[in-house]
Amino acid sequence: MQNKIHIEITYKAKSCLPCVYMEEALLDILPAYDRQIKYNRLDIQSEAGKQRFLALSCFLFGEKGVYEHHRLAPIPAMFMEGELVFDAIPSRDELEAAIAERLRTDSPVGSRQ
Repeated sequence: MQNKIHIEITYKAKSCLPCVYMEEALLDILPAYDRQIKYNRLDIQSEAGKQRFLALSCFLFGEKGVYEHHRLAPIPAMFMEGELVFDAIPSRDELEAAIAERLRTDSPVGSRQ
């Protein structure tokens, strides 16, 4: 049995329209992939969200990039298996293609948490 693809969206607040729309893009297709996707919203205003956001930022830019050069992951952004996939709201076709590509990979799917 195949594991679920872990998708995370960096999310600032309900007042962040791009954040809301990126999450809606995923939630609109989620029912079709219910058994194949595990979704987490990374609310960067919560302690757990902040820690995961920093971890993803370090994965992208290294600790020096984050702590010395203040480089951070985009908000909003969509990560699949800890890898940045979209830093802008994807179309339905783009999102479904990215998910299909992940489902086709032969390597075991697991989270990089």
